[in-house]
Amino acid sequence: MADLEKFDMFKFGGLVNQVENLQHKVDSMDKDIKELLELANRSKGGFWMGMTFASIVGGFITYISSWLFHK
Repeated sequence: MADLEKFDMFKFGGLVNQVENLQHKVDSMDKDIKELLELANRSKGGFWMGMTFASIVGGFITYISSWLFHK
């Protein structure tokens, strides 16, 4: 019975409100993280195509320069 006398409804209401606000923030962050992950997955293909193109260009330049400056 002594525990019920110490129970403060206003503090409990404040805690419930704080938990609801934090849950809303977590839901918003979860949505943002999913959008970032989707964006990162879309850009992976472009990155590898760029790496492939740079490799081909670098190989071509090496071949031409070795052919021109052959000792």
